[in-house]
Amino acid sequence: MSMIDVRDLRKVYGGRKVVDGVSFSVEEGEIFGILGPNGAGKTTTVECIGGLRTRDGGSISVAGMDPALEGTAFREALGIQLQESRLPDKQTVEEALTLYSSFYSRPRDWRELLERLGLVEQRRTYFGKLSGGQKQRLSVALALIGNPRVAILDELTTGLDPAARREVWKLLEDLKGTGVTLLLVSHFMEEAERLCDRVVVIDRGRVIAADTPEGLAAGVSADQRMSFAPSAPVAAGVLEALPDVHTVSTGADRIVVTGTDNVASAVIIALHERGIAATRLRVDQPSLDDAFVALTGEDHGSAQHSGTDRKGASA
Repeated sequence: MSMIDVRDLRKVYGGRKVVDGVSFSVEEGEIFGILGPNGAGKTTTVECIGGLRTRDGGSISVAGMDPALEGTAFREALGIQLQESRLPDKQTVEEALTLYSSFYSRPRDWRELLERLGLVEQRRTYFGKLSGGQKQRLSVALALIGNPRVAILDELTTGLDPAARREVWKLLEDLKGTGVTLLLVSHFMEEAERLCDRVVVIDRGRVIAADTPEGLAAGVSADQRMSFAPSAPVAAGVLEALPDVHTVSTGADRIVVTGTDNVASAVIIALHERGIAATRLRVDQPSLDDAFVALTGEDHGSAQHSGTDRKGASA
């Protein structure tokens, strides 16, 4: 039995189909990603799955339960973190965690979450005094405090600095090892590539692609890209003449070459024959970000949010 099973999910607002026949399933212990442009229907989809919105059609099963029908048992099984959440401004972090812990029959140790999410120094800080990133970390902690079988995390690392983001990623990887099923909505392609076993891409309320992150990236018809600093000047036309090379761009101290999957080998051999070494070499393969842009026509991936543009290896 799939831990999450969504079939032909539909949601209409004012005559407009916001979610139009979305279907996918998530296996127990999987980290499953939902990707898509703004307004694609991602958040509406997960809010229907979490029982926060009433669907207009289709079926949903979470841990064998219909979120539209179940009560206490469903709330015990599910943790959810939304894009935006509010607590009383005068409630401290510790008070919020203690209160939420009391809602569940077998809660996670909130002190451990405080430590893992870097909120120890803020434990007695009022919610209204927290930074945006600290509020986001608290929201993640509250989603996980009930020891859920399934956790829905909508843009969980928005507003976090790189160090905090990676700590949250590590926590989720550890959770996966305990069998928790995670449904992750994200704009960070780097995040989806690192964490997700499988992803779906939703656009205009429909699923337009479903695969592993690696599978989606492999389906992109994109050039391989390499950049390097030559140990000696390279004569004009040497690299352009190579059959595997499509473009060559020369900067102040680096050369950028694009071409076929064999472009790196072809360039290195040509340089070696002329006694030139390629130093500070970086080779980039098509990434999930490239797949996202190819599928949706919109650049909402890692280039926009994390400062990296492609998945690469350097030497």
